[in-house]
Amino acid sequence: MRPDQGFVVETDRLTKQYPSVRALDELSLRIPGGVTGIVGVNGAGKSTLIKVLLGLLPSTSGSARVLGLDPATHGAQIRAVVGYMPEHDCLPGDVSAADFVMHMAMMSGLPRTAARERTSEVLRHVGLDEERHRAMGGYSTGMKQRAKLAQAIVHDPSLVFLDEPTNGLDPRARDDMLDLISRVGSDFGISVAVTSHLLGELERTADHIVVIDGGRLLRSSSTAELTHTTGTVLVEVLGPSGSDRRYGQALIERGLQAWPSGDKIQVRIDRPEALDVVRDVAVDLGLGLVRVQEIHHTLEEVFHREGAAR
Repeated sequence: MRPDQGFVVETDRLTKQYPSVRALDELSLRIPGGVTGIVGVNGAGKSTLIKVLLGLLPSTSGSARVLGLDPATHGAQIRAVVGYMPEHDCLPGDVSAADFVMHMAMMSGLPRTAARERTSEVLRHVGLDEERHRAMGGYSTGMKQRAKLAQAIVHDPSLVFLDEPTNGLDPRARDDMLDLISRVGSDFGISVAVTSHLLGELERTADHIVVIDGGRLLRSSSTAELTHTTGTVLVEVLGPSGSDRRYGQALIERGLQAWPSGDKIQVRIDRPEALDVVRDVAVDLGLGLVRVQEIHHTLEEVFHREGAAR
């Protein structure tokens, strides 16, 4: 199943009970094609969900479908067409990335020649082409994460699960990994389900967001819907010192709600003509209007709002 063919994952009251904790608690969700972020604090049930969906852990009750297949009975078939990048370091340190990724490709059923060609392609894609023959024990954390991503996509899966792929990365390496994740979907046409507790990462990467906590679903919707406009704009004007204060006061005198935000002004847009007022006041004061930008909710705000509403 490719991204345009409906939901790649569906669960119905999926439950996983351990002796002392319920990791998944009647979790019902649908994950569409594209890039989906699964948001939750550590211990929310994200990793357990992935392992159940891959058929690596049995569920206690409920049901699941991955690409239309039941992981309880078709785990091996699912793993043949799904990629998995685990959270923790699991790479053999004395093996090169080229040998490891090629081995994983052949384990997934690719013939040797095809596995070699595909390995070369994905290692180039993740930026390890020049380092592919080095033993992975000498890799940096960022390079190890790239190698794990390469082995997850080498067999051209329909869907890939990425479990906390930016853990332990510095800001630059994190940005590079997020760019790679976006390109997995755009360049390879692979649906991606990526877990993270860093909400800003998913805001810039994911098309769809699933928020879970304590093994329960809090929210599932498109990123655009979750981060909808707040009804506020950020206005930057150009003029002499103190222009922002004069501008903000003039907006208030014209009946708008306005308040300072650093050297800019936030303005509530509560009626159709409010933007005309924003423009006209700048003209009346002889100020340049540098920027008028809609302010959207961040996923951080959404997550806390959903948690508080439980």
